[in-house]
Amino acid sequence: MQIRTSAGWTMRTGAVLALVALTGCGYAKRKDVDAQMAQLRTDMETGDQGVENRLNTKIDATDQRVASLEQRAQALEGELQSMRSEFNAQIDNMKGMLSFNLPVHFDFNSADLRSADESVLSRFANVVKEYYPNAVVTVEGFTDPSGSASYNLRLGKNRAESVKSYLEGQGLTGDAIKVVSYGESRDRQVLPGAQGPGEEGMQNRRVSLVIDYSGDPLAVRPITD
Repeated sequence: MQIRTSAGWTMRTGAVLALVALTGCGYAKRKDVDAQMAQLRTDMETGDQGVENRLNTKIDATDQRVASLEQRAQALEGELQSMRSEFNAQIDNMKGMLSFNLPVHFDFNSADLRSADESVLSRFANVVKEYYPNAVVTVEGFTDPSGSASYNLRLGKNRAESVKSYLEGQGLTGDAIKVVSYGESRDRQVLPGAQGPGEEGMQNRRVSLVIDYSGDPLAVRPITD
């Protein structure tokens, strides 16, 4: 459906109709009416071409944006696959969120970040900065079942705070990082009941990170789960 509202088109149409009426009364020459009709058709075709050109420009711009987003999504997926293969990271795609179970663990009764775990956290920080600049990151702290439940809640929070501090040093904004402690929560233990200074207990002394990008208009949506 074509809608024409320009004043020029309205005036020219009126002039042609007037000429047609005058022709019927013998006051206008047929060639004058034909000339006006030819000009009107030219004006209409020019207007149509202008509309088409503007639409094509918008379509091209949209196609370019879609192609750019697809490229970024593919680059993100490559980064996530790299983290899975290099660090054995478990990454789950939830609605509006990405959950990262990274190999970031803590020594017994300690909240100090180990130097061996800094590289994977640096990669995580780079992913957030590049693909989720306005997202909220939640650092979840956990402990093994050793000690009291209240003590473990505090220890889990301290571990989350240590990770938050490191991420801030990697360029993330502190206001966009939240910390929460689940302590020795049984339903979140990697090895249920495992505790003590050994390797098994260390599996429960960890942090998990969640990127909440649901309210971020600049965020890239992952391609795969």
